[in-house]
Amino acid sequence: METIISYFENIPPAHRSMILVGGITFFWLLESAVPLFSFKYNKWKHAFPNLFFTATTIIINFFLAFLLLKTSDWAVANNFGLINWLPEMPLWLYVLLGVLFLDFFGAYLAHLVEHKVILLWMVHLVHHTDHKVDTTTANRHHPIESVIRFSFTLLGVFLVGTPIGIVMLYQSMSLVFTQLTHANIKMPKKLDKALSYVIVSPDMHKVHHHNLLPYTDSNYGNIFSIWDRLFGTYMEMDREEIVYGVDTFPDEVKNSSLLELLKQPFQGYRKPTNIGE
Repeated sequence: METIISYFENIPPAHRSMILVGGITFFWLLESAVPLFSFKYNKWKHAFPNLFFTATTIIINFFLAFLLLKTSDWAVANNFGLINWLPEMPLWLYVLLGVLFLDFFGAYLAHLVEHKVILLWMVHLVHHTDHKVDTTTANRHHPIESVIRFSFTLLGVFLVGTPIGIVMLYQSMSLVFTQLTHANIKMPKKLDKALSYVIVSPDMHKVHHHNLLPYTDSNYGNIFSIWDRLFGTYMEMDREEIVYGVDTFPDEVKNSSLLELLKQPFQGYRKPTNIGE
């Protein structure tokens, strides 16, 4: 475990890029071999706006990364944060709790707030208006959302008190998991269900991308499923019944246009529909 943390403390930018590109490539090929839905689409054309937003996310995180480092170093130097206030524990448990709590602040809480605050929802909407969810959808976040997400991660680093090695490990795991859970792959239902008791499985997250409430407002987690189960936001749905998108923004042509997506957060709010309404 010490070797792993030491590696992530000094992980070269090239290695982080390899994780990103390698993950997209692996799941891109996998979803072509065992697709959940047989989309009739130009995969490259669909990927263009999603990869553009992936690039803007990388750029934003690159320029703000020094804040994570400074905050992490301060927390460790001052013995501040949740995991530093706990009794002494084995390193593996210290790392596990660090990643677990960062997953709460940086993923679950951020995601929940984005769905509950109207202005933030309009920004997050860009992610949900993909009508053909695949692994490239993972980082389809408007640049404003990238800043919002970073802010929650920064808050998590401060409150949890995680060393930079754990922060980098968390971010790498978060990247791979979001690529996995958005990938258009057909995993055996029993395996997917078993995995969902511990981690966010592909089918579990796909429910979140259904176009109607209350399913859209469920399954906010990214790595661990414990937070959705603990706070009552876990929901199940037969994957064959899932319809991607947001019912109040149904125009797939506009939702595939980069220019329209950049403008999307500034359109008027339209309340999503609850099933049965």
